[in-house]
Amino acid sequence: MTSHKLTSSWRIRAGSVALVVAASVALSGCNSDAETNPAATGTPSAAESISPSPTPTPTAAYKPADATGRAQNVPVPVMPEVAKTETKEGAQAFASYWFRVLSYSYETGDLVLLQSITPSTCQSCQKPMQAIQDWHSQGRWLAGGTITTPAVDTTFKKDAEDKYQVAVQAVQEPLSYFRADGTLARAEPNVANTGNLLILSFSDDSWKLHDVGSIVG
Repeated sequence: MTSHKLTSSWRIRAGSVALVVAASVALSGCNSDAETNPAATGTPSAAESISPSPTPTPTAAYKPADATGRAQNVPVPVMPEVAKTETKEGAQAFASYWFRVLSYSYETGDLVLLQSITPSTCQSCQKPMQAIQDWHSQGRWLAGGTITTPAVDTTFKKDAEDKYQVAVQAVQEPLSYFRADGTLARAEPNVANTGNLLILSFSDDSWKLHDVGSIVG
């Protein structure tokens, strides 16, 4: 795996969103005419009747992989719009998105999306992709291995090759390897916490990944 050095401090950006929903109900008083007009107290017309709301279609529940079988209904990562812009926020968003797609591949064994944003020339990317492909074959599966990126940072300055460096702290949950019969082949009990450096460029309104290396120094 290629080693790179980024002289920049880590920053963890945290935010919260509060959603407040307000509802108002208008209450009308009784009309005195109701006492003299029988129709005022009659059954509401069809136009006044409240139509029942349509029943929403249930969404298949997500089930992580475990000893009983592979993951089911894993949400497919969606690239945020900001990740399509040549901005500091866009570079950070794309780097985080790449790791979410890698995490999705670990869970599902589906490499199509990951391959669409990962060039074959990225040698350091091929090893985990090959491991995912090999183990999600012949009825086998992986459990765990979910990846999160608590810290993403970049100086957002191009190097001599017009490329950007984005530093990413990637935390991966322990992995368990299950055979087709459900027996545990091996397990990695420890959480992996690594510093990674993504080399990116921007062209044709999209980010391009060139390499993923380890941060040194």
